[in-house]
Amino acid sequence: MAAAIISVALHLVGHETLSLIALAVAATWWVLLAVAFVAMLVRDRRAWLAVAGTPPGLTAVAATSVLGTRLVVLGRLDTAAAMLALAVVWWPGLTVSVVRRLTRGMPGGVFLIAVPAEAIAMLAERLSVAHGSGWLGSAALGCFCLGLALYAVALMYFDFRQVLTGMGDQWVAGGALAISALACTSLVSSPQWSGNAHETLHTLAVVLLAVTFAWYMILAGAEFYRPRPGYDIRRWSTVFPLGMIAAASLSSSAPLGIAWLEPLGRVLLWIALAIWLITFAALLRRSALARGPA
Repeated sequence: MAAAIISVALHLVGHETLSLIALAVAATWWVLLAVAFVAMLVRDRRAWLAVAGTPPGLTAVAATSVLGTRLVVLGRLDTAAAMLALAVVWWPGLTVSVVRRLTRGMPGGVFLIAVPAEAIAMLAERLSVAHGSGWLGSAALGCFCLGLALYAVALMYFDFRQVLTGMGDQWVAGGALAISALACTSLVSSPQWSGNAHETLHTLAVVLLAVTFAWYMILAGAEFYRPRPGYDIRRWSTVFPLGMIAAASLSSSAPLGIAWLEPLGRVLLWIALAIWLITFAALLRRSALARGPA
């Protein structure tokens, strides 16, 4: 998911070669994880249900939709449509399973309940514009609104102390709003919405971006105030929000008429890319240490 959104952002700033490399990484990992996901379902259904019933299980839906969005940009509309169908099939059951198990005082991963709805909304809207499909655009709007409602639910269950103590997934609090802002911007850019609907979406996109940036500053400040060095798998939940905030800034500049979002997005993109590379290097190092000497 992190590699896919960074691929989108790199495309937006014209670094097509780097974007395609990130896309290849995202697609490769998607295939490997999809195989592992299905294999677990076939071999050990109880273990699969245990994983699927947690917020991280929803990343399967979100990653599929984000990767599909990048494929729309690449012109692979049929493949992107298939990925949308796959995401929609898995999404309701996984979401209900996770929401039913929510408890008070949860870490930042709880905000993942909102991410799939917004990722599906973003992909559906892109396909709606590409195919001129009004019903798909209406479905995208519905998913976007549902995602905001789920974010509000997550906010009620989130342990705000995680801002200082979380090991990476606390950033999803900002990332979930960033993908909401990106989905909203996609709706603003669509010719399907005009008049009051367009103005409402435009205002909402600005508000979502403003709150996203507020989260960014709070979370970044907390990282400096209380550093948490060392690799933790939850750091991948930091990379995705950073990439999403960059992509949201870059995508929103023209539709919202806010020129400074574009250069800000470029800065945020290089920060996200640097954190992605550092996290990936830490993962490789951890894997090498786990294997031990040859």
